[in-house]
Amino acid sequence: MTSTPGDHSHDHSHDHPHDHGHEPRWKHDGVRVIGAGQLDGNTAQTPGMDRKAAITFARTGAQKLWAGTVTIHADAKTGAHHHGHLESVIYVVRGKARMRWGEHLEFTAEAGPGDFIYVPPYVPHQEINASPTEMLECVLCRSDGEAVAVNLDIEPVEKPEAVLWIDPTHPQGGV
Repeated sequence: MTSTPGDHSHDHSHDHPHDHGHEPRWKHDGVRVIGAGQLDGNTAQTPGMDRKAAITFARTGAQKLWAGTVTIHADAKTGAHHHGHLESVIYVVRGKARMRWGEHLEFTAEAGPGDFIYVPPYVPHQEINASPTEMLECVLCRSDGEAVAVNLDIEPVEKPEAVLWIDPTHPQGGV
């Protein structure tokens, strides 16, 4: 079928009906854009930190993940905790993050802008803003829509051991 300018007839197939009388499929159940000003601050908060949710089951219907932002005030830190069966990924946008982890928070590593941090399930850990003067801004994603945070009463070691991650797929640092 050919069309001429101004001719609105068309002959093409879709996986869904093309009916101008109803809402198109995926309009309200497809892609969601959550603007920076639309983040939800009504989440579990920790003193010295501001968490804001972007992607949650309640907001978007996400079934298998949670995503949002966290801002950690200068020189602030969380208490020791873990997130149960959830995996977490932290992306550092601005500032310097220091992570401590282990049974006595005996291990430590730092991350800066552009770095990712992976926290496996059940790993006791603590997030720290390594700067005494600047805010730490991060994006946080978790592998389930539920909020799991188990606070732990841990006596941390005084001097944790620095750990540098070695990529098992590129152990010599090659690409």
